[in-house]
Amino acid sequence: MSARPLPLAAYERFRTHDLDEARAEVGEAFCPHGLRLADHGARLDSRMNAAVFDRTGLYCLDYGADVVITPGALESFFLVQIPLAGVAEVTQGRERVVSTTELATVLSATERLSMRWRAGAPHLVAWFDRAALEARLGGLLGREPHRPLVFSLGMDLTQPSSRSWLSIVDMIRRDAETDGDLLRRPPVLKQVEGLLMTQLLLAQPSNYTPALTSAQPRVAPRAVKRAMELIEAHPAEPLTTGDVAAAVGVGERALYEGFRRHLNTTPMSYLRDVRLDRAHAELTACGPDATSVTDVAFQWGFVHLGRFARAYRERFGENPSATLRR
Repeated sequence: MSARPLPLAAYERFRTHDLDEARAEVGEAFCPHGLRLADHGARLDSRMNAAVFDRTGLYCLDYGADVVITPGALESFFLVQIPLAGVAEVTQGRERVVSTTELATVLSATERLSMRWRAGAPHLVAWFDRAALEARLGGLLGREPHRPLVFSLGMDLTQPSSRSWLSIVDMIRRDAETDGDLLRRPPVLKQVEGLLMTQLLLAQPSNYTPALTSAQPRVAPRAVKRAMELIEAHPAEPLTTGDVAAAVGVGERALYEGFRRHLNTTPMSYLRDVRLDRAHAELTACGPDATSVTDVAFQWGFVHLGRFARAYRERFGENPSATLRR
């Protein structure tokens, strides 16, 4: 077995030298596919780790040999494949890319795919449920997509937008590897997965990029007011910009622009401020014997106590514990 450990070591799925076993295990995780050794005299040394969430997942996969992979079309999911070392040759539709540590590949659900992973090319793979990603696209557009989503194959990881997306992947990986509880909280997981999908849609060129980058229709103050009222009525709920936009009948980007234009803020910043105000009111009204800073923070939707304390100090000029004691 290879001596170099893969990321997500606590989430091992399999290790094998057997080609048929590797094909079956990877097929169960993703989809049925062809798998063969490019060099018939080579010895497979395959392993996979996986941390799977609700609508997304992270996989680390290494074949330990030069292999040819032929899945055809993925159909029900999208993948972003990031070589941790070495190279892979990927062909999808009419595009062909030689993937490296600086050039990932974004695999679309509807295009035929074939790959050759060279020996010494372990990959970190981000998995996206197709229905969830296309729903996120619809939220950004403010309408249901009428054509399949197709990304450009190569993702330049040296570009700022791609690095921002990769930083979200790294945050998820680190939390999983350190057995953190951030992603065990359904409201947090929903927001992190939504952010991961949104950033991919905005960072990676696709057939919907022109629509995503075009000027958005102005949102009337009436819609902004309804959004404010919704947030103020349900601040403790795990709301996202998409939830609020859908409730008031506009697209996410249009709502974002409406808040920026009329309130000089964003929907999520407005939600945070409402939550801070509610937390401040409760801490002011209660004493240390009646509640705690942690309980109040969690009650009003703050799951990261350090960020809550920092935002609270910036808004009210003191720590939440000082308010509670007073």
